[in-house]
Amino acid sequence: MTNEDKLLSRIVVNPAIFGGKPIIRGRRLAVEHILGMLAAGDSADVILQGYSWLEAEDIQACLIYANRLVSHERIEFTVTGAI
Repeated sequence: MTNEDKLLSRIVVNPAIFGGKPIIRGRRLAVEHILGMLAAGDSADVILQGYSWLEAEDIQACLIYANRLVSHERIEFTVTGAI
């Protein structure tokens, strides 16, 4: 098991919590919430202060999870204008 896979084991899906959205270690904290806080400019330290049970590895797992999701995305551009 790679270190990334070990970290990703912190991310779980439970249909009974948040409609099956990915959450951290079975707690009621969605991966998307952590990613949203990071995107808004919150530092990992600020996030960790707000959730006493959260660990730095949980935040890293969220980032790895997001990276794996977007690494498979492809955007198709359309060309517009006269030929």
